[in-house]
Amino acid sequence: MKDSFEGKDILVTGGCGSIGLEIVRQLISFNPKRIRVFDNSESGHFYLNQKLNSEKIRNLIGDVRDRDRIFRAMEGVDVVFHAAALKHVPFCEYNPFEAVYTNIIGSKHVVEAAIQNKVKAVIGISTDKAVNPVNTMGATKLLSERIIINAPLGTSPTSFACVRFGNVLDSTGSVIPIFREQIANGGPVTVTSDEMTRFFMTIPQAVSLTLEAAKRVRGREIFILKMNALNIKDLADVLIEAFGNGKDIPIVNVGVRPGEKLYEVLFTEEELPYITEEEDMFVLKNSPYDESKVSNKSITHEYSSLKADLLTKEEIKQLLQRAKII
Repeated sequence: MKDSFEGKDILVTGGCGSIGLEIVRQLISFNPKRIRVFDNSESGHFYLNQKLNSEKIRNLIGDVRDRDRIFRAMEGVDVVFHAAALKHVPFCEYNPFEAVYTNIIGSKHVVEAAIQNKVKAVIGISTDKAVNPVNTMGATKLLSERIIINAPLGTSPTSFACVRFGNVLDSTGSVIPIFREQIANGGPVTVTSDEMTRFFMTIPQAVSLTLEAAKRVRGREIFILKMNALNIKDLADVLIEAFGNGKDIPIVNVGVRPGEKLYEVLFTEEELPYITEEEDMFVLKNSPYDESKVSNKSITHEYSSLKADLLTKEEIKQLLQRAKII
């Protein structure tokens, strides 16, 4: 890994978010030349500097919507991690044009800037919500994937790829911080549905595999990280046991929010012919312009949280303990 990043000039868009900040934190240990943290949050930059305190970091305040700013920020860069996005399903549902500007137009700006500046590699951070999307956020992330994967159809030497994963444990705005606050207030804990399942992984695990994808990238892949699936109500029960101090904390079903699915899918049956399975991830080359189909009879159906083996409550508890969440 050090060979991939030592001495490199690296840009992380959305670098002050949960994933972006962890990308920056892990990259520091590989002795890069510098890490340009590109984010539109001034307070986010302040918090990142206080937490990481590294002379390798350069704070660039800007927005991927601003084409000129991202072009200037990418001058002389070797590797780009594109994590900037609007990610909350209800907010994107009620503000669809804003999701388009950030997730689609912003990704277009990143791709164009990378090609013009002859960046060596671009890794886009995607989501399982881009698979068979039923909401605005998922649809914009699907198009973001397509923009990145199909960017080098001309003569660009830049290698483009995406990493696709599901929910990240304890990330900003995710369900665990919400549940903990509700428990601290005596409840109720609000669950959308007893049937809702999701893929989960820890922030360091997600980022470690993202960096591994950057090391392996050859161009036009989607790296699909293998993840555990769990039932959201089971997660709520485990957190109540851990933080409820023995109190009887009620759980209330509030119904599925606008644009939400009961379960998520990491890849579909239509993508199966283009997938190879590795120890820690699946690798998808699903472009219609890529004729290198893969015959892999060991994968016979879509990879969904509905069909996956769900973690038991004890396994969820162990996962949260390893992540130092409980």
